Amino acid sequence: MIRRHQGLLNMANFLLDTGLVFASYLLAVWLRQGVLTDAVLTMQELLQLHYILGALLYACVMGVAYVALRLYGSFRFQRFWQEAATLAVANAVGTLAIGTGLYLFRLTDFSRLTLLLLYLISTVLVILKRVMLRGILEHYRSLGYNTRTLLVVGGGEHACGYMQHIRDNPQYGYRLLGYIATSPAEKTNEAYLGGYEEFHKRVSTRAVDHVVFCMRHTETATMGAMIAACGRYGAKASVIPDYNEFIPSRPTVELAGEYKLVNVRSTPDKGPVWTFIKRSMDVVGAAIGLMLASPIMLVTAIAVKRCDGGPVIFAQERVGKDGRHFKMYKFRSMYRDAEARLAELQKYNQVDGPAFKMVNDPRITPVGKFIRKTSIDELPQLLNILKGEMSIVGPRPPLPREVAQYSDWDWGRLAVKPGLTCYWQVSGRSDVSFDEWMRLDLKYVEEQGLWTDLKILFKTVAVVLRGDGAY
Repeated sequence: MIRRHQGLLNMANFLLDTGLVFASYLLAVWLRQGVLTDAVLTMQELLQLHYILGALLYACVMGVAYVALRLYGSFRFQRFWQEAATLAVANAVGTLAIGTGLYLFRLTDFSRLTLLLLYLISTVLVILKRVMLRGILEHYRSLGYNTRTLLVVGGGEHACGYMQHIRDNPQYGYRLLGYIATSPAEKTNEAYLGGYEEFHKRVSTRAVDHVVFCMRHTETATMGAMIAACGRYGAKASVIPDYNEFIPSRPTVELAGEYKLVNVRSTPDKGPVWTFIKRSMDVVGAAIGLMLASPIMLVTAIAVKRCDGGPVIFAQERVGKDGRHFKMYKFRSMYRDAEARLAELQKYNQVDGPAFKMVNDPRITPVGKFIRKTSIDELPQLLNILKGEMSIVGPRPPLPREVAQYSDWDWGRLAVKPGLTCYWQVSGRSDVSFDEWMRLDLKYVEEQGLWTDLKILFKTVAVVLRGDGAY
């Protein structure tokens, strides 16, 4: 039943997309050849054969492209911005391709402005349609319609966490039947349906749409037979492996003969285009930031100097990308003997791991408390960004003594340039445990990109204004 409904929805979605693209072509022509030229382009003229053929050709090609890019299906877990970005890129390539074809074969008159209007109108209309469709589907799924029945296999930590995530997100549209495992799990209140011997009985009724396997590595001997049963009885099968925390957000699979290699860790090289965009954002952002913040920095420098007569800037050795050391600049927020007093205060450390954080640290000056709370002490690092030692967004640069205690896993955060802000800063800062801090930094290493950076920057503004986790 679900598969039939999904097929009908996919077909309707496809027809709507191609219809909107077809209408976008004609609308672009009407705007360019009529409205923008003060000419009168009648409906009869707009529906001439060469305009219709051009619109049909464009709509059909884009429809095929959308299908090839797998833009039709169930996207219950996919973030919308990923779908929107794929549509925007596909439309850009399609517009250029169709424009080239129309020019070469002289199917119709066109201009670069027509192509630009075509791209903008078609992209906006298709994305708006998908926003509305997602909203409607999520609303009805939350009410219990268009749901899929879900069975979880396993009772470990990942199984319990996944079931709770499904329960907390009714917009996914899953009706959780329960879980089967060797014994009832203590960390969940979901229905325990029995041991693994019950699996075949449950799935053979064809009442299960989706099976998620969360079995421990010591329990996977029977998984192959269970997955085969899913195929026989029409249930989708997914696996959350026991090593789930090692898998990046976008894993890749390579084939070596009959063996599948799941790449879980590699050098995070996002290519020269992202490197250029990232550096351009850093240079422009740091330059603008220095100009806008210069009055604040001047007042801060005077306040720090008058507080105890010490130096205004505190230059401290930090560890950057690939373990390279550099001098990081901050407005001095502590008394001049702060480093010497660190050993005596270690017993008051309020965070785990090699880092040191302490509420009401006696080494912090009165001025220091304010500039730390407002993050003004970090502004001199805009100079580090201009020098190429840091980035606006990236994991915070650690101290050499902290890096000396890193595990191989923790070292992964040094694969990118350190930055002013990252997931850690927008997730609680000093209130976050060391292990969670490392996990968040490694998450950024995997997910770094334009949208990720912009999202972190917007969240950082709110965090700084509230002063969350800053001490």
